[in-house]
Amino acid sequence: MRGGTAIAGIGATEFSKDSGRSELRLAVEAITAALTDAGLAAADVDGLVTFTMDGNAEIAVARELGVRELRFFSQIGYGGGAACATVAHAAMAVATGTADVVVCYRALNERSGRRFGQVAAGLAGAATTAGIDNGWHYPMGLATPAATVAMVARRYMHEYGADSEDFGRITVAARRHAANNPNAWFYGRPVTLAEHQASRWIAEPLRLLDCCQESDGAVAIVVTSLDRARDLPARPAVIAAAAQGSGPGQYTMTSYYRDDLAALPEMGVVARQLWRQAGLAPADVRTAMLYDHFTPYVLIQLEELGFCPRGEAKDFIADGAIELGGRLPLNTHGGQLGEAYIHGMNGIAEAVRQVRGTSVNQVPGDGPVLVTAGTGVPTSALILSLPPRSLMPDGQEAGVQLLQVPQLIGIGIRTGVNGVGGPVVVDIPGHRDRPQVRRQR
Repeated sequence: MRGGTAIAGIGATEFSKDSGRSELRLAVEAITAALTDAGLAAADVDGLVTFTMDGNAEIAVARELGVRELRFFSQIGYGGGAACATVAHAAMAVATGTADVVVCYRALNERSGRRFGQVAAGLAGAATTAGIDNGWHYPMGLATPAATVAMVARRYMHEYGADSEDFGRITVAARRHAANNPNAWFYGRPVTLAEHQASRWIAEPLRLLDCCQESDGAVAIVVTSLDRARDLPARPAVIAAAAQGSGPGQYTMTSYYRDDLAALPEMGVVARQLWRQAGLAPADVRTAMLYDHFTPYVLIQLEELGFCPRGEAKDFIADGAIELGGRLPLNTHGGQLGEAYIHGMNGIAEAVRQVRGTSVNQVPGDGPVLVTAGTGVPTSALILSLPPRSLMPDGQEAGVQLLQVPQLIGIGIRTGVNGVGGPVVVDIPGHRDRPQVRRQR
C-alpha cells in the first residue's frame, strides 16, 4: 500500500453550534464538496467508510448521493480513534483492487444533538462489554470524557512535573492558529495563557480551555490510487503510511490498570508502524495535526511519537515551538480546540491542505505531514506527503509552482492556490516500546 494511494479530494460543511440540518444532509454536503474538489462524480464512487458512531448508514448516504453500486463499505470503532483508520481502510481497499474510489466521512450534530460531554447513565447498564467496563468507573463519578482524562493528566503532572500552564500552551497555540482561519469557530479570537488559567475547572486539573469544542458539521475525504489522483485537478496527498494500534490492558478512555498510567502505549504501537512504513523519522515531519480533544494528551502524544523523550514534552513546546515558525507547528487549522470537533476528520483535511500548499497557516517546505486520531482509545494515524517528483504532472515542481484550483467549503467554492513547502530515532534501553530521539547539535 505504501505510496500507491492518495487523498484526491476534501470537503466540509460550515462548522457551527446548530446546523439546522440532519446529519445525513451534512454528510451528503461534505461528500459532494469533496467529490467536486477531486473532479469526480458520485458515479465514480464504489466505496464508503465511516465511524461506528456515525448515524448515517453507508447505503443511506449512497442513495442520497446517487451512488448505484458499492463494492466496499466499512465502519471503524472507538470514537475519534477511527479518524485516520477510515483513510487506512479506504487505502487498503484501493490498493487491493477491492474498490477504485472510496469516500471517508463523518457527520455529527454534536452540539445541537447528542453532546458527548454529558453523563449518559444508560451506558453503564448496557448488556455489552462496554457496559461492563463502564460499570466499574461510572459509580465512582468518572462518567464524562473530561473526568476520565483528568485521572491520566494528574498522574502525568505528578510523574513529570508538568503543570496547568504547560497544558495551556497547547490551547494558546491552537487558538492562535484558529484566529487566522476563516472556517474556524474561533476565527479572530485568540486566547492568552492568562485567559486559559482564568477559565473554570471542568474536572481538575482540566480547565474549560483544556477541552475541545462541541460542534455541528461534517468532513469528507476522497481516496483513490496515486495513478488516478495525479490526473485529477488537485495535487494529490500521498498516503505514505497508515496504521492502527491498541496497547496492553486497553480500555476505552479508562486504561488505568497498566504499569504506567501517564502514557498512551497504543499511540506508540501506531508510531512504530508509521516510521517503518514511511521510512521516515520524527525529525522529517514538517507539521503535525495531533488529536487535541484534551490538552494533556497532546503532550503525551509528542512523547509516544518520538518527538521528545518521555516526560519532556513540556520543555519541547516551550518558547512557541508548536506555533508557526516553531520547530514543529501543531494543528495549523486550530484543531478541535479552535476550529471544530469533527472527531479528528478536519485534521486530516488540514494535512491535505498543508501538502497542497493551500493552508491559511502554511508551513514552509515540502516535508511530510503527520496526523493522529483519538487518544485514550484504540487509535490510528497517517503520514501524508507529496508525490515523488517522477510522478508530478508535467511542469509541476514540488514546492515551487502554484496552481489555481477550487478550494471547497461545504458546497460553495472559493479560489485557492495549490502549492507546497533534527533528531534521529534511536532505541533507548528500557524504552523499546516508544521511539525516542537524540538531540541534534
